[in-house]
Amino acid sequence: MAMPRGESVKSHQIRKTTRALVRNSQCVCLDDLSQGTMLPRWELSFYLFASLGFHLYSFYEVYKASREHEEELDRQFALEIGTLFGGLKKDPTDFEWNFWMEWGKQRLVQFLFGHVAVSQLANMLARKHRPWILGAYGIWASWCVLGAHGTAIIFLHTLISFCVAQFQSLVLTWLCSLLLLSTLRLQDVEEVKRGWYQTENEYYLLKFTLTVRCLYYTSFSLEFCWQEMPTGSSFYSFPWLVAYVFYYPVFHNGPILSFPEFIAKMQQQEDCSLKSNLSAFAVGLARLLCYWWLAELMVHLMYMHALYGSASLLRAVSCWTLGGLALAHVLFFYLKYLVLFGVPALLMRLDGLTPPPLPRCVSTMFSFTGMWRYFDVGLHDFLIRYVYIPVGGSQHGLLGTLFSTAVTFAFVSFWHGGYDYLWCWAALNWLGVTVENAVQRLVQTPCVQDSVVQFLSPRARRRFHAALASCSTSMLILSNLVFLGGSQVGKIYWNRIFIQGWPYVTLSALGFLYCYSHVGIAWAQTYSVD
Repeated sequence: MAMPRGESVKSHQIRKTTRALVRNSQCVCLDDLSQGTMLPRWELSFYLFASLGFHLYSFYEVYKASREHEEELDRQFALEIGTLFGGLKKDPTDFEWNFWMEWGKQRLVQFLFGHVAVSQLANMLARKHRPWILGAYGIWASWCVLGAHGTAIIFLHTLISFCVAQFQSLVLTWLCSLLLLSTLRLQDVEEVKRGWYQTENEYYLLKFTLTVRCLYYTSFSLEFCWQEMPTGSSFYSFPWLVAYVFYYPVFHNGPILSFPEFIAKMQQQEDCSLKSNLSAFAVGLARLLCYWWLAELMVHLMYMHALYGSASLLRAVSCWTLGGLALAHVLFFYLKYLVLFGVPALLMRLDGLTPPPLPRCVSTMFSFTGMWRYFDVGLHDFLIRYVYIPVGGSQHGLLGTLFSTAVTFAFVSFWHGGYDYLWCWAALNWLGVTVENAVQRLVQTPCVQDSVVQFLSPRARRRFHAALASCSTSMLILSNLVFLGGSQVGKIYWNRIFIQGWPYVTLSALGFLYCYSHVGIAWAQTYSVD
């Protein structure tokens, strides 16, 4: 296969290594031994309906707890009167959802539709100059939303990263990106930025935008370092960097698209039917409205975020309610990012770009590895390509793999904000991925593999795989609860499920997750793509 135009040998080698890692990491734990093994239809049906039953009943328990404690939660968190579902009160305590919905209603939607109009006109009238037109539109939209100061600071970060990249040093490039990212944690600098705006929401929009833009100019700069000078591609120039960084659909919140993927599509001059584009846009928009409606329904019926904010209630509710809160929390997070990533993905397709796949349903996840691979695919690909492989990846033995994985999760924690609970979350994920890989290596050794094949039938191996996956899933959910609710929520769940609830609650929870794991494994084997 020929290299894409403008891609260096080094960059091409890393891309091939990344793809190989993607293929290899799709097998988790005992997948190699149970691959292609299907359980009887009645058994799979039982696991499916049992999983749905557990979801629905636990959600009903959360609904009852929400109604029972509604007055107390209203006093503590000021529940809002909703207008969508017959006057039901709404849980307003998920900051991220309310933040982006408010900004969407205020200004972002109109600028995103403006991007669609400008892009389609540029595609018809000035296709060769479309990247520069879209880049100019992104700068103008940023100016309108974030103001002159906000746009200037983003441009300054981009310019600094470009200048440092001219040294073609990976170490200097990463130091520059980490230093620029660390300025978002300096109190004095942040107070200056707050002074530029009248509201906290405007300041936070700039902070979120700078955080995401950091990955974009880092991608460009690292790719630039891999170019072979003086024959480097003309695409690795400052105008292309500006067009890439200020591409508006992904400007404020992602998803992450690497620079090679961006220019590979932008340089293609393909004829696209406006009618077919608008038809696909209408279908995609209808799907996003369904996701949004489901997310709003959840925060009207179940006050899961408010309940998580009350440690006393979280300690007092029943175990069924506790499990339902965990499921509701992670499913709401999934629906939220279907909307937040689905909107830019829809616009990217109109522009001829290929967005990262949308998150896979968390109810079908049964491993740490799968969660990282299939939830935020763009971030995962960035981490593999620019952090894990350059640090050494799996090419330097066990200790090298452990070190590379630790550095990757350390960067993820720092990028998300570097708070204490995020370091705990990153450590749990590092431990989970490490244990899963250790088990996978163990079952791939000839001695163990021969013993498993000798003593376990294919269907027994499949069930054993699900049993191991249920343990992994329990820790995966716990780590996600730490990420979504903080360390205190994680401690409450650990104590109530695994300490105070041993053995009945613990084994019951693992039994439920055993059913979920069977559904997830069947889903992965049926719908996995290479």
